[in-house]
Amino acid sequence: MKEQPPEAGAPVQATEPEIDSQQLWKLLVELGPLLVFFIVNSRAGIFWGTGCFIAATVVSIVASRAMFGKLAVMPLVSAFFVIVFGGMTLWLQDELFIKLKPTIVNAIFASVLLGGLAAGHSLLRYLFGDVFRLTDEGWRQLTFRWGLFFVLLAFLNEAVWRNFSTDTWVSFKVFGIMPLTMIFGISQMGLLKRHEAKLD
Repeated sequence: MKEQPPEAGAPVQATEPEIDSQQLWKLLVELGPLLVFFIVNSRAGIFWGTGCFIAATVVSIVASRAMFGKLAVMPLVSAFFVIVFGGMTLWLQDELFIKLKPTIVNAIFASVLLGGLAAGHSLLRYLFGDVFRLTDEGWRQLTFRWGLFFVLLAFLNEAVWRNFSTDTWVSFKVFGIMPLTMIFGISQMGLLKRHEAKLD
């Protein structure tokens, strides 16, 4: 029997937007070690928290490789420093090293991006060229902005761990740095649209 078209004025069922499950899983995999760090630190202290943070980071990297087939450069670099500085924290029983890790990682990211820009290379193009199609000026501006943002994160981390308690620093690391990064990333959408490269 032929299906009749809907009557005039009849409500049309809306199609729900499709959720990108892969991006959701990536976010959960990246947030997992931070949440483990926060929970264990709040219950057992910074050294137990650091040990579990290292273990959860390793699990996160293995899971990312198994689920997505490749590892992004920045999470991989961050994981390397978690293992190195976390290991030094446990070995020397000095929480200073795990507190310095965000400062050093963000300073490295900033130096690489801004140094590359000074040498005439927009390095974000090599990382995200398959995701975004931007003009040369767009890549330059995006790289410059992210470089300055990493400088800001490095200074913020220094200010927090030097002036507040360890528990406050852990909370800032988990609930401050990640949201700030997400907000900053979303705020760059205007730049991405303005400098979108036109297809020939």
